[in-house]
Amino acid sequence: MTGVEDGLFDTDDGGAEGAVPEKGTPRPPLAVRMRPQSLDEIVGQQHLLGERAPLRRLIAGSGAASVLLYGPPGTGKTTMASLISQATGGRFEALSALSSGVKEVRVVIDLARRRLAQGQQTVLFIDEVHRFSKTQQDALLDAVENRIVLLVAATTENPSFSVVAPLLSRSLVLHLQSLTDDDIKAVLRRAVADPRGLDGAVTVSDDALDHLVAVAGGDARRALTALEASADAVEAGGEVAVADVEAAIDRAAVRYDRAGDQHYDVTSAFIKSIRGSDVDAAVHYLARMISAGEDPRFIARRLMIHASEDIGMADPTALQAAVAAAQVVQLVGMPEAKLALAQATIHLATAPKSGAVTSALGRAMSDVSAGKAGAVPPPLRDGHYAGAKKLGNAQGYRFPHDDPDGVLAQQYPPDVLVGVDYYEPTDHGFERELQPRVGRLRSIVRGLTSRNRSRR
Repeated sequence: MTGVEDGLFDTDDGGAEGAVPEKGTPRPPLAVRMRPQSLDEIVGQQHLLGERAPLRRLIAGSGAASVLLYGPPGTGKTTMASLISQATGGRFEALSALSSGVKEVRVVIDLARRRLAQGQQTVLFIDEVHRFSKTQQDALLDAVENRIVLLVAATTENPSFSVVAPLLSRSLVLHLQSLTDDDIKAVLRRAVADPRGLDGAVTVSDDALDHLVAVAGGDARRALTALEASADAVEAGGEVAVADVEAAIDRAAVRYDRAGDQHYDVTSAFIKSIRGSDVDAAVHYLARMISAGEDPRFIARRLMIHASEDIGMADPTALQAAVAAAQVVQLVGMPEAKLALAQATIHLATAPKSGAVTSALGRAMSDVSAGKAGAVPPPLRDGHYAGAKKLGNAQGYRFPHDDPDGVLAQQYPPDVLVGVDYYEPTDHGFERELQPRVGRLRSIVRGLTSRNRSRR
């Protein structure tokens, strides 16, 4: 059990801001020293910090609700917990789901109950709450509901899947977002200049700053850790260059501007490698995008588009794989989601290819644009309203399930498009099986096949 008095949220050296540590006392890491100490120092999360927003009220001390802070690493969850605890003026207790069990939870709650009897609120911070078992989470319910403790829990996983429903209903769920490139740059620049940070002992080149932003992946803690390691190798008054960052974190800078040519060139090469079935090249370009800090949601969107555009019905599971990868990006986040993106990339690159879906829709869209729409055949029109029968709507419609084969002769397209073929299956992958089936279905539907046809 650890309280704020034990130094979990000490922002510098355990004393006043800017104080010099006692001799022999190791200085806290840069990421700890630069942890925001007020609302004004928070970078990002403006969707939660606007006027009258719940999180702003909590941090300002004008709210009292248990909260679940959900978001990727390095987005400020621990910082928010620290500021909320300061705002309440209560005692602070912290537990880690990695090392605490039901026993530790009950000890904190008993302590909080005694404090409450003396008029003092206890703020309980639980990190990685998604790692708590159902029993451990259930042990918190009564204390949270009766405000014996003000719970501030942090999780990197979607609480809808990782937190029990009763605890969810008793808490305010706040979704923190990955920091933007500009947010990370602001954090780094402040750390370079601030007395709590590097205090101007070094400067950082623009290229090195861009590389630090890229390796951070939206994680402020990671960015500050990389900055500190890079600055340690530079003499006082010197400049941190890209080579210093590369040497400090053993990772080469990837030339990749998300708003420039490299973004479009690498993305284009990625898609064309998948289309060309070069799985190795596709994985290479995926690695370059991930290493450069490309938004994983962008990669997932490209995979979903490609699954229909260049594979389609040749492998109907390709779209499922791409959508599943996108869900992993949403529910799990980086860095773990990179494996799902790689799996989907390999699936799509090795899948049989077909542009038949793209071609079918393109032909149909062209006909519609050319005015070949025509009236819907009367039997197919909606008949669920008064007067529809008098108009001939839905009259004569033949229900396919009444036919032993489930398919029968009937006109579906407008008159102007009768007999027009849009979808032309290839002989690649699953479409090899679809090709003869599509032909048989067209013959039956268009009345070109004898009623004595054999069962399919």
